[in-house]
Amino acid sequence: MCLGIPHRLASVQGILGLTETGEAIDLTLTPEALPGDWLLTFLGTSREVITEAQAALIADALQGLADIMAGGTGAAAFADLDRPPELPPHLQAALAAGQETA
Repeated sequence: MCLGIPHRLASVQGILGLTETGEAIDLTLTPEALPGDWLLTFLGTSREVITEAQAALIADALQGLADIMAGGTGAAAFADLDRPPELPPHLQAALAAGQETA
């Protein structure tokens, strides 16, 4: 499974972007990206320019997943759901077995 991670673009040099956290990102698929833009990245490649609000929702969801994997409910990160968040069966089994990382 591949997760999209939001990053804010700090600088652009051709098809290479540098994020505010210092990560190098391939901008081949988002040539319109400019410093200050939020990007949805997958494995070091920007796939989409997103809004700051979208980046915040994604970051909250990722934090919620981390909370769930640590035994919490993650409920605050998924307030827009009409039910409590649930792990898929294979991740629930991993959690029950005490596995901390995938």
